[in-house]
Amino acid sequence: MADPRFFENLGPFTLAQICEKAGIAVPADADAGLLLHDLADLAGAGPRHLTLFSGAATLRDAFAATRAAVCFVPDASSARAKRPEPPQGLILLEVPAIGPAFASVAAMFYPAHSQPRWDQAEAVSPQARLGKGVILAPGVVIGPRAEIGDGTRIGPGAVIGPDVAIGKGCEIGANVCISHAYVGDRVIILPGAAIGQPGFGFASTGADYLKLPQLGRVIIQDDVEIGANTTIDRGALSDTVIGEGSKLDNLIMIAHNCRIGRHCVIAGQTGLAGSVILEDGVVLAGQVGLGDHSHVGAGARMGARSGTGSAIYLEGGQDYGGAPAKPVREWARELYAVARLARPRPKDKHE
Repeated sequence: MADPRFFENLGPFTLAQICEKAGIAVPADADAGLLLHDLADLAGAGPRHLTLFSGAATLRDAFAATRAAVCFVPDASSARAKRPEPPQGLILLEVPAIGPAFASVAAMFYPAHSQPRWDQAEAVSPQARLGKGVILAPGVVIGPRAEIGDGTRIGPGAVIGPDVAIGKGCEIGANVCISHAYVGDRVIILPGAAIGQPGFGFASTGADYLKLPQLGRVIIQDDVEIGANTTIDRGALSDTVIGEGSKLDNLIMIAHNCRIGRHCVIAGQTGLAGSVILEDGVVLAGQVGLGDHSHVGAGARMGARSGTGSAIYLEGGQDYGGAPAKPVREWARELYAVARLARPRPKDKHE
């Protein structure tokens, strides 16, 4: 569900209006006048919300437990049409393609959701609230209703978007851009980082691509460090979360809806696709790549250039290497076996 601090909701809309926008008929047993007040993901949806279920195996439990009133689901023509039994009372809207249908309806609720709207004449908005001892370098821009905690220092050219909240004792480097985010205390963000930009979400219509809504936030907890030129996208419908005490190197990409636990360490040029989960204490070496909806258990460590495909679970407390990632001893044995096969065979003495 979108945070009204960052996003203006034009709802509610009736079920009939939503079905018309999606190009489908109202289900025969449904109330066409039912009012839907907002969009939400499966886990966060309530009785007045519209949600979606793509059919992905990783979302089946959430679909079976959702409290939403209405849900877009794939119709019989889709390869993902099979689904678990829906909760009692959930109205299913079957569509040929989830993405375009949801994108078109989301534009009704949130027609302007890509970037903050800047309309202030002064670099630091008079509506911004700055704590005691805040230091602003030349060229800092702070939007309306932004909150900066006591003792925080913001470097040259940094841009803090409307309604962003930053805690106490933080260090925000030069040319950092922060929007749609809540930042905890004692957070360090090095120059050039971009926090809270829209995630890379598009739905293909066959002839074009529709932008999917990115209506979540970025939540950065206390004592986190974020390296130079690292990007952390806000969530699509839920939040992107960086857990307390985690340390991120330079040039890291964190996509929408990722959840990083406490005291994780991520080295440079690592990339996390959408909805990746890292439990507490995970360590990722340089250039690790994790596919969407992958899940890494607590205390796991991944070697440089290792990675996963989509929706892979790696058990916690182990070391992993290779792509696709495997327990490091298994990976080492495979490398050794391949190396042996590649060795030139000794010539037969009779040749």
